[in-house]
Amino acid sequence: MADHVQSLAQLENLCKQLYETTDTTTRLQAEKALVEFTNSPDCLSKCQLLLERGSSSYSQLLAATCLTKLVSRTNNPLPLEQRIDIRNYVLNYLATRPKLATFVTQALIQLYARITKLGWFDCQKDDYVFRNAITDVTRFLQDSVEYCIIGVTILSQLTNEINQADTTHPLTKHRKIASSFRDSSLFDIFTLSCNLLKQASGKNLNLNDESQHGLLMQLLKLTHNCLNFDFIGTSTDESSDDLCTVQIPTSWRSAFLDSSTLQLFFDLYHSIPPSFSPLVLSCLVQIASVRRSLFNNAERAKFLSHLVDGVKRILENPQSLSDPNNYHEFCRLLARLKSNYQLGELVKVENYPEVIRLIANFTVTSLQHWEFAPNSVHYLLSLWQRLAASVPYVKATEPHMLETYTPEVTKAYITSRLESVHIILRDGLEDPLEDTGLVQQQLDQLSTIGRCEYEKTCALLVQLFDQSAQSFQELLQSASASPMDIAVQEGRLTWLVYIIGAVIGGRVSFASTDEQDAMDGELVCRVLQLMNLTDSRLAQAGNEKLELAMLSFFEQFRKIYIGDQVQKSSKLYRRLSEVLGLNDETMVLSVFIGKIITNLKYWGRCEPITSKTLQLLNDLSIGYPFLSQLLHTAGMWGASS
Repeated sequence: MADHVQSLAQLENLCKQLYETTDTTTRLQAEKALVEFTNSPDCLSKCQLLLERGSSSYSQLLAATCLTKLVSRTNNPLPLEQRIDIRNYVLNYLATRPKLATFVTQALIQLYARITKLGWFDCQKDDYVFRNAITDVTRFLQDSVEYCIIGVTILSQLTNEINQADTTHPLTKHRKIASSFRDSSLFDIFTLSCNLLKQASGKNLNLNDESQHGLLMQLLKLTHNCLNFDFIGTSTDESSDDLCTVQIPTSWRSAFLDSSTLQLFFDLYHSIPPSFSPLVLSCLVQIASVRRSLFNNAERAKFLSHLVDGVKRILENPQSLSDPNNYHEFCRLLARLKSNYQLGELVKVENYPEVIRLIANFTVTSLQHWEFAPNSVHYLLSLWQRLAASVPYVKATEPHMLETYTPEVTKAYITSRLESVHIILRDGLEDPLEDTGLVQQQLDQLSTIGRCEYEKTCALLVQLFDQSAQSFQELLQSASASPMDIAVQEGRLTWLVYIIGAVIGGRVSFASTDEQDAMDGELVCRVLQLMNLTDSRLAQAGNEKLELAMLSFFEQFRKIYIGDQVQKSSKLYRRLSEVLGLNDETMVLSVFIGKIITNLKYWGRCEPITSKTLQLLNDLSIGYPFLSQLLHTAGMWGASS
């Protein structure tokens, strides 16, 4: 007995050294000793001793962590009876010690979840002994709020544990367990969670009471884990978030045909403080993304109508959206409206005209606040990109009204970026143009939005470009011009060149007309005239960001207007001939080659410009027909210079 007490004291001291000491050497020595303890034959009995008699939370944490490692090992696994005993012991331990440190409770719940997952197919007397999770937590759910939190957290952690592949075990085993859990238990857990949420929302929640707040948050996490389950084993990449469809099983239909399920989360959103509601919106994002085939046409229309009504209510009462997390999740919800429903379905919703107006106003306001949540704006632009791209295919007789609202969105994006330049330079803020990846992503989305009602987009760009270009020229000719004023106009022109390149690239999204090609010609002429001006100044000064924008423009122009597939009678080429004397593709190629040589001459030490310039040269030279034409053009350019 004395040996046990001494051993217990030594272990507790090692735990204290591991978690509390600031001395690296002492911590490493403690860590080494505890690894040896984990691998020792009597680890199991000593872990129980630590849980029973340990005087510190750290020793309890060590015991829970060691037991999790023991039950997880693939070689020499613990016998079934021992794992059942550990599972029962953990449940009893949690039920009889309500004042455990949070991290100890979490570690013990993790231990329970791991035992349950790995023993999912284990039988004792024809009984799957680890499949009674809801029964296991019933005693917690029928007790006080503190115990109810433990029960809900157990289910939440178990759902998450089974959903996550374990690298130490075969993927096929993981999928078998996850599929069996999905079919036998997940819907019951989801239903239980929703019922508890309804009970909680039906009472007057006192969110100043920390325990009630904690219960609500755990219920929302559990619900989200259920909805976020990998139902068909695809392990979707989160980077494709905006394309996600939630593959809800057919056996869940009843929950989604019942409008009260959807209404529950919209009601919760409006009844709890903003700091608690991002998880509610996350659940709504998943619910809005359920697979189309779960419903017939009439059911889907009814479901969409309830969904749009809920979105409308949020937009009419936007106060909570000032919270960045709420704002981000709501933007995701809006994006899912179009990624999971067709424009032809949306326009048939009774409140569509009012909702599309509210969404447009929300988008315009968001874009005007360019400094706020740029990662969230991606979802708004994604929504409008998909809406604009759908316009040619809508067969519904109801008006989509996008001819009214897409120009407003386009204008808000363009003008807000131009207005940001002075503020960024004045206040020394981080320049969005520094994040070329984010800029390119937004421009790809704008390229489609801007081509919808392209006449309005082109007129706006011509007006803004002429204003900035004229101011830029006047400043260059003025002896008293300040560097700040010049930098502002260079920044504005940088954005405009990027945007012009993007909308020209967007030509592939729509069937283009001669008039639109002529509009492209107006924009291209202006960019090439600006290039001539900036190139003439490179011996004295140059602007790296503006040059990168030029290269982006050239790349888009090359994709659309250079190649065998382009009609040489295109009105774009007619406009280039009238304004710049560039009569055909060969002469335009000479401009490309001239720009490439100029960049290599003046920007040879600037890696981003050099790299993109050489990439442009490579893209031009791909394919035999281009190669011979390019060499001929280069010879002409060299002879003329």
